[in-house]
Amino acid sequence: MHNTGLAQEPEKAIIVAVSTPGRHDWTVEDRLDELESLLRTAGARVEERVVQNRESPDPAYLVGRGKVDEIEELRKTLGAGLVVFDAELRPGQRRNLERHIDCKVIDRTQVILDIFAQRAHTREGKLQVELAQLTYSLTQLVGSRELSRLGGGIGTRGPGETKLEVDRRRIRQRIQGLRREIESVRRHRALGRREREKAPVAVAALAGYTNAGKSTLLNNLTGASVFVEDKLFATLDPTTRRRRLPSGQELLITDTVGFIRDLPHDLIAAFGATLEEITEADLIVHVVDGSHPAAQKQVETVERVLAGIGAGDVPVILAVNKVDLGVRISLPGDRPTVMISALSGLGFGGLLSAIDSELGGKRQVVTLVIPYSRQDLIAVMHEHGKVTSQDYGQDAITVTGEVESVWAKRLLRWASPTSAKSEDGGETTGGPKGD
Repeated sequence: MHNTGLAQEPEKAIIVAVSTPGRHDWTVEDRLDELESLLRTAGARVEERVVQNRESPDPAYLVGRGKVDEIEELRKTLGAGLVVFDAELRPGQRRNLERHIDCKVIDRTQVILDIFAQRAHTREGKLQVELAQLTYSLTQLVGSRELSRLGGGIGTRGPGETKLEVDRRRIRQRIQGLRREIESVRRHRALGRREREKAPVAVAALAGYTNAGKSTLLNNLTGASVFVEDKLFATLDPTTRRRRLPSGQELLITDTVGFIRDLPHDLIAAFGATLEEITEADLIVHVVDGSHPAAQKQVETVERVLAGIGAGDVPVILAVNKVDLGVRISLPGDRPTVMISALSGLGFGGLLSAIDSELGGKRQVVTLVIPYSRQDLIAVMHEHGKVTSQDYGQDAITVTGEVESVWAKRLLRWASPTSAKSEDGGETTGGPKGD
């Protein structure tokens, strides 16, 4: 009989990176530190790091042919069963490496997908992870060694164990089915958001680099019980909780999946329904681990991802977390910034005041055509601004007022806007938008 009570021995891994003179965003040490953290989260133990300095990556092997032989000798000496490359491998490179390295050869993207496969617990999360895995595997099919022949472990969990053995047509069919199911989830989530929007409650999304402390912040701000662990991607599924602000108004706070540098495009696309929680929020609280050696680069990475998913125009408050451990980040002067400790509660008062100020401090002039069935929207305008004129027509009321920007954005979605004018005179127009 097998003793299931014994902990599984971590896979022994060798990690490999290429250092080129043109790359200055992350040092090779930072990249390998993060890859080691990813593998530790996935359940492996890094035995050795291999770095090769090159003018450019080798098109056939990523590293040089001689370095491949060194890696195989090192693998034999250490008894490693896994070699992981920091860069994404092309199918031809993977095929060439597998001919000379007698173990699983995977890349950073597969490690991230594997972690997501382990962390996905809800139906929505599992659908999104499977879509990302299959989309990635489709690009890697040509010449790939069947993963079922390699055994289990990192890089082979989830649908990868069986799906790579079927042909492209069946994988594409499954991808189409997953996209239909995720679209259904997207519609359901959108309905839920519209229902939440009917209540006069603003929404703040917690965004940030993985392991920055977003879930700890949500738990200690709201009394939530989101799973927290000192590992990457501890949270995959968004959780929303309520908190009253110093002004008295209520706020919904949503915890979201963490970002990471070079986040696989397939993963961003697969998690589109979840990431809409960020793009549709009234405010983003960008949580950053201020004590991390690469904190500045992590901030820049998150900002790029936010812009890439269409959230670049959402107001942002930077919450520099873990300040009790020291701060290694240059504080920006172009946005509201607060110093906090999500664990101890330090700085929570300042954070809530900053949220209050951001939500209520900016106003826009809007003119709306409001159906008689939605006169409650006029009450919202009175509550969050000042109504300056009302013109009663046969089917609707044309209302002009100066409203807090957050609520102006919502009102423009709820009613049929004729125009929306900001304080500086800029004007936007929009077509009819139903509820």
